[in-house]
Amino acid sequence: MAEGMDVSEGCRLPVLRRNQDNEDEWPLAEILSVKDISGRKLFYVHYIDFNKRLDEWVTQERLDLKRVQGPRKEAKTPTKNGLPGSRPGSPDRDTRKSLELALPVAPASGKSLPGPAVPAGPAPGPPVPPVPPVPVQITLRFHLPKESEAEPPPPGAQRPTKRKLEVVSPATPVPAATETSPASVFPQNGSTRRAAAAQPGRKRKSTCLGTDEDSQDSSDGAPQAPRMTGSLVSDRSHDDIVTRMKNIECIELGRHRLKPWYFSPYPQELTALPVLYLCEFCLKYGHSLRCLQRHLTKCDLRHPPGNEIYRKGTISFFEIDGRKNKSYSQNLCLLAKCFLDHKTLYYDTDPFLFYVMTEYDCKGFHIVGYFSKEKESTEDYNVACILTLPPYQRRGYGKLLIEFSYELSKVEGKTGTPEKPLSDLGLLSYRSYWSQTILEILMGLKAEGGERPQITINEISEITSIKKEDVISTLQYLNLINYYKGQYILTLSEDIVEGHERAMLKRVLRIDAKCLHFTPKDWSKRGKW
Repeated sequence: MAEGMDVSEGCRLPVLRRNQDNEDEWPLAEILSVKDISGRKLFYVHYIDFNKRLDEWVTQERLDLKRVQGPRKEAKTPTKNGLPGSRPGSPDRDTRKSLELALPVAPASGKSLPGPAVPAGPAPGPPVPPVPPVPVQITLRFHLPKESEAEPPPPGAQRPTKRKLEVVSPATPVPAATETSPASVFPQNGSTRRAAAAQPGRKRKSTCLGTDEDSQDSSDGAPQAPRMTGSLVSDRSHDDIVTRMKNIECIELGRHRLKPWYFSPYPQELTALPVLYLCEFCLKYGHSLRCLQRHLTKCDLRHPPGNEIYRKGTISFFEIDGRKNKSYSQNLCLLAKCFLDHKTLYYDTDPFLFYVMTEYDCKGFHIVGYFSKEKESTEDYNVACILTLPPYQRRGYGKLLIEFSYELSKVEGKTGTPEKPLSDLGLLSYRSYWSQTILEILMGLKAEGGERPQITINEISEITSIKKEDVISTLQYLNLINYYKGQYILTLSEDIVEGHERAMLKRVLRIDAKCLHFTPKDWSKRGKW
């Protein structure tokens, strides 16, 4: 115990934990808090370079007291424009613009997909033509925005020519990009993203789709101040040590018990309870099981408030106005904050619409997940926060939420994109959805009149309602884009094709547009929402 007295808040030392392979490891951790229960010390630790959802209370036996590092001077994280931030910006975020066409090609890093062979040089004997190792090859010609959409070129500059996406017969050998490729157009295959080490931190949305940032976070290379609109408005308090610690031990929601991942601003008196009880229909919280039982005798809700705009089988979606159903919306945000690290708005729900996905049985409509969106978004965001509750994760519901958000965008006649930064799990889900949707379009192209089928980036965006920047970044991430003889080559390897087919076989949950009953509203004509 004498050694333990030297361990205080702010100290760093190795802590014993079990990894995913159920093996012991000793990662470096920071002591955030110390408490004494019946003479036994407990330490709340944050594992350095790990997501905050892994933070936990540990006993002294799990601490390596021989390697204690004293508290650091800088207690707060770097700030931007004088406002507290949760972490420094990601390297990608500070270095590239998502649609910038004047950056050099980044060297490939990480695992890359197999591409067509390129002859190294002349060899003795008759030349052997290269044999492409892939079954499907597509020539991509990037179609720039229409003249009405594009910015006027500077005086004296030559206007770029119009280019399209063209499909090449699988039998046609297509050499890979060579040194003659213009390095100024596409960063290779999103390699700039892969080069940056994954960093723990910003968890904003996603399903628990919910942590890391991506290069898509920012639309320009300059460091950004905290958002002043949307669901990421800085509350200037998230750097507090209190908000870095989980404050709810367990939540009972219907037939499920949930273990929160992050801090949520429930009333202080509820944080000492071993279990927080929620009504699964109105999400009102109670102190005890008896309180919940009394509430259920008076609660007449058996589904979320608002309008049911979609139903197929047991899956339904309800549209909820954050102004008309303020109590439910606030309770939903408090629950979501338990699984979304950097969600900062809980009570100002008026500017938002909430789309709650439910699963129906004989007892009612049980919440599975939700996403929110601003009624008026100046940045074409079709999702602010998105969450699949932990009991329903890894079952296809997260991708169903994403698909539904784009289905709404199609009805609205807009392209959309989620608010950045995406969480780690959210980014994985969105990349998977974008990849499957775009590959579905490319692999379904048909030749007409003996001509090679053609499609533009704009047309892919219009068909899918995926924003053009996200279409381009997905093609880069999939390692499909090469440049050869004045045109862009999309090479679909066997791995890509077979992987896509396997993924689509597993994706049994899909949105049926015929079951959607949704009329978009023009919120700009409705005063203050």
